[in-house]
Amino acid sequence: MANEELFDDHHSTLFIEVILPLAIAKTYTYRVPQDLNSRIQVGVRVIVQFGRNKIYSAIVRSIQKEAPQKYEAKYILDVVDDQPIVLPKQLELWDWMASYYMCYLGEIMQAALPAALKMASETKIVASNNPELDRSTLSDKAFLVLDALDIAPELKVSDVMKILGQKSVFPLLKSLFDKGFILISEEIKQRYKAKTKAYLTLNPEFSDAEGFKELLDSLNKAEKQQDAVLAFFQLQKVKKDISRQEVMELAGVAAGTLKALIDKEIFVVNEKVVSRFAGYDVDIQKEYSFSPAQQTALEEVHHGFAEKDVLLLHGVTASGKTQIYIRLIEEMLASGKSALFLLPEIALTTQITERLKLYFGNKLGVYHSKFNDNERAEVWHKVMSKEFQVVVGARSSIFLPFQDLGLIIVDEEHETSYKQQDPAPRYHARDTAIYLASKFGSKILLGSATPSIESYYNAKAEKYALVELKERYGDAEVPSIQILNMTEEGRKDDMFTYFTGTLLRSMEESIAKKEQIILFQNRRGHTPFLQCKTCGWVAKCVNCDVSLTYHKATHHLHCHYCGHTEPPVSVCPACGMPHIDSKGFGTERVEEELQLLLPKARIARLDLDSTKGKYGFDKILTAFDEQEYDILIGTQMIAKGLDFGRVNLIGILNADSMINYPDFRAYERAFTLFSQVAGRAGRRQSESKVIIQTYTPNHRVLQQVVNHDYEGMFNQEIIERKNYHYPPFYKLIQISLKHSSQQTAQDAAQRLAQLLRTQLAHRVIGPEPPLISRVRNQYIQNITLKIDRVGISVSKVKEFLAKSIVLFQVDKNNNGVRVLLDVDPY
Repeated sequence: MANEELFDDHHSTLFIEVILPLAIAKTYTYRVPQDLNSRIQVGVRVIVQFGRNKIYSAIVRSIQKEAPQKYEAKYILDVVDDQPIVLPKQLELWDWMASYYMCYLGEIMQAALPAALKMASETKIVASNNPELDRSTLSDKAFLVLDALDIAPELKVSDVMKILGQKSVFPLLKSLFDKGFILISEEIKQRYKAKTKAYLTLNPEFSDAEGFKELLDSLNKAEKQQDAVLAFFQLQKVKKDISRQEVMELAGVAAGTLKALIDKEIFVVNEKVVSRFAGYDVDIQKEYSFSPAQQTALEEVHHGFAEKDVLLLHGVTASGKTQIYIRLIEEMLASGKSALFLLPEIALTTQITERLKLYFGNKLGVYHSKFNDNERAEVWHKVMSKEFQVVVGARSSIFLPFQDLGLIIVDEEHETSYKQQDPAPRYHARDTAIYLASKFGSKILLGSATPSIESYYNAKAEKYALVELKERYGDAEVPSIQILNMTEEGRKDDMFTYFTGTLLRSMEESIAKKEQIILFQNRRGHTPFLQCKTCGWVAKCVNCDVSLTYHKATHHLHCHYCGHTEPPVSVCPACGMPHIDSKGFGTERVEEELQLLLPKARIARLDLDSTKGKYGFDKILTAFDEQEYDILIGTQMIAKGLDFGRVNLIGILNADSMINYPDFRAYERAFTLFSQVAGRAGRRQSESKVIIQTYTPNHRVLQQVVNHDYEGMFNQEIIERKNYHYPPFYKLIQISLKHSSQQTAQDAAQRLAQLLRTQLAHRVIGPEPPLISRVRNQYIQNITLKIDRVGISVSKVKEFLAKSIVLFQVDKNNNGVRVLLDVDPY
């Protein structure tokens, strides 16, 4: 029966199937009190009791007149919304994700909705402390809640139920939240701070000719300050925004001189928000003119979209892909449809927003997990009401309630951060976006300088349209890449700890020319592990099967998996000998050695440790961009599209650790990472070079990076993938079993593998422990299913797998064993 017919009959008994924000296998059916019949719609939130005393807000999935057969339906307590907050197409997306990624609808609801839209009895609320809000218009009950929050720093929703003596408090809390009186405490996170740059302006007192002459006369005895003012005057003739650095360089003065002028209020400092990220290095202006290559690419995109719904734009770094994206979004808006622009990093999201606002103004919304819940709920409602027609966001923005989506852009589509690792749903935002686009009949553009093997294969197989953009925008030159054999350099006695003489001399030259340098080492900390030279003992984590990394900053050994720390040892606990040796080197050690080798160089470090503080990431990058540092040492954070005008030298200190990682995507990822790191150099007109240090200079991946030969890398990888049964030719599903007892985990994994082999035979690989076989005192065993794309139904395999896991969990021998499923675990 259609929902409309059900609504008309206010006197019949309605039953609703609801999605609860819990990892349970089925939806649950509740009964609707007749006085609430008229308010029930698919997609609204209702308040229900589940379990003994837990209260949740659940989403109505369907409405019916039949009572459930196996249990008595409880009554719902209340209806929260007058209009649906989840639309039918979103519910279809949730159903597809639950089926494809083999997870529960409740887990998808948890991932999809901002915390304010899924309040439960355990949710905590805090007062917003906004002095401008007027409490005088509030009801007595609302007053009671706010009075309680004045005394206690935060309250659980269950506490509010006790204070008011009623279970139905969600509509009241929703009203207080909408009016800005309360916030949801689990979502109060530090907002990502946009990057600002300091620009100088002259105090208006000295702007006319007479004032300027008086100023110069007053600085007669301060020659350097006079030089700085004259330099500023010269720069003012040719440009609008003048930075401290530009004045210092032209006048040849130190930072102290400028500080004195600022203190005297001769110069005024203005902070402006600027962008720093790759792909976005072309100034976005209304009058922007396309290069011939961009114009051709745009025409090819239009032609490609006429033939196919999914298109891959393969454009080299700094080729100006963003400008093409903007033109396509403009066209989509002109046709009355909305657009979603997905980016892999929160940082990128924040940085590009300022520029896109030039084009789309108030039609533009931004959505990612660093926004507090007030802002996320606001974006949700503005997308629902079509106030926001363009959304820029990280992977979670695919869940927003779009109604007329015409275009999805997935930039840097190769990025691993599009894949959600934990908790479920372990979805890939790119693949989910392709399904979402198909539901709307909209177009989807995947952009990358180094596309994933799967996407490029689909484009080559003509499943997707393909457009290539092979020229950098403007006069930017592709950097030259030099490979150095560390064995050979050592033989020539031209190694200085971790640096070849060639790299050191190049760094000295760059610093002399006032150019900047980026060094890449994909290990953080000081020393990756400590080992006894006598007996071979290695310092390991007590909770995880992984060596501890020594961090000089804290003078402690750290586990990068569970966070365990302990003081370092000087005597081996196994054999009692004092011969503890440091093995390997991380970013801290590189920084320490460089300070000895280049004592005058100004060095900064960019890794998880150095960016932990509030805005740490931002401070380091802003300082480097303003040339307060000569050298930036970083982990793969620096490959994520940073764009600095003065970087002309990139050093990759140890290429082998990436190439030799035990993973079927190691060569593809190494090629991508090295190409992306190399893409940080020469993003302006200056000549630039990349130096790669390695013990295997003839390795094919390195040769392909040097020759910018993506096609060669792809052709060899695709043969290997076919021969060894990997994607895109085979589908992978990984089953992880976890238990605090190693033996229990192993035995349970053997039982499950045996059960699966009854139907899937040779397609079941394992069980085997992963590379890190114990994390947080849980032993892990992995079983991998490799399913042929031809001749077997993947959905039938998933059906069998789901039934097998239920049988496995019913067996008492497997009590306490956690089973985690990851479809497409890469």
